[in-house]
Amino acid sequence: MTEALFLADLDSPAIGDSVAVTGDEGRHAAIVRRIRKGEVVLVSDGIGNAIRGPVLSSDVNGLVVEVAEVLSDPVRPLRFTVVQALAKGDRSELALEMLTELGVDEIVPWQASRSIVKWAPDRVERALTRWRNIVREATKQSRRFRVPRVSPPLTTAELALRIAEPALTLVLHEDAESWAHADELPAEGEVMIIVGPEGGLTPEELAAFAEAGGRPRLIADAVLRTSTAGVVGLAQLQALARG
Repeated sequence: MTEALFLADLDSPAIGDSVAVTGDEGRHAAIVRRIRKGEVVLVSDGIGNAIRGPVLSSDVNGLVVEVAEVLSDPVRPLRFTVVQALAKGDRSELALEMLTELGVDEIVPWQASRSIVKWAPDRVERALTRWRNIVREATKQSRRFRVPRVSPPLTTAELALRIAEPALTLVLHEDAESWAHADELPAEGEVMIIVGPEGGLTPEELAAFAEAGGRPRLIADAVLRTSTAGVVGLAQLQALARG
């Protein structure tokens, strides 16, 4: 059985130390997951550090875990950011889960012109909290040691300004003339992928992104759903980076 992973603060743990998993996370582990004394679990700080070890105690206050092994996820020279247009229903949730499972570094919500879902100003914090909770749970499910950052949402104008920051920005679009794998990835820095909504990008958005330096690119010979396009694009670029 795969060892469960929980998130907690880690302060330079050494073998033989004890780590406490408390608060909502600890109560979830002990009461909902029913983790018991003697079980081996993983505990991560969400920023690349983790420990593995047996549970010394489990009660309503959470878990105490003995450090049997200290683990880490080294910082990679190439960072991947996915700009995800707001989508209806569970489409955004599916995208967030799969992007996290693949190891995306950052997710940026984008209020595209054709996004059916709109985040009203008084609901932005609530929506962001939901996205961050989804990403946090997906991190634990996939046993990753880094929780992707979920940034505040951007408008199209703000996103156009953001395009100049990464070393490479690809705009996924079915009418593009070149494939994503045709681009040479930088050796280090940030690569950003922009994913449109269900209704697609508008000509104005495409023009604005292209003027800012974004490169329209294909990742499939069919039109993908907004919930899968970013995942496919990210997987292709990760494969290129590792090849």
